[in-house]
Amino acid sequence: MAGPGGVMTDEVGVVTGELTLQSELGTDNSFVVKVQYKDAEEWYVVSGAKGTLKDPADLAAVHAVVAGILNRPEG
Repeated sequence: MAGPGGVMTDEVGVVTGELTLQSELGTDNSFVVKVQYKDAEEWYVVSGAKGTLKDPADLAAVHAVVAGILNRPEG
């Protein structure tokens, strides 16, 4: 659940409400974090949530940190 102010995305600006979070790893160890409205088809890139990992195994930690930051149902 996105907190007050929502989540800023590259494609559509701020999204709010119940969201699904996904972290994707590219073949070159790049990663991108995306959100979608629950049960929707479209995914949106979270602004500033792209980078490159030295170890692909670190993607789980990145995902956990981003989930913790974005999941603020109480504000």
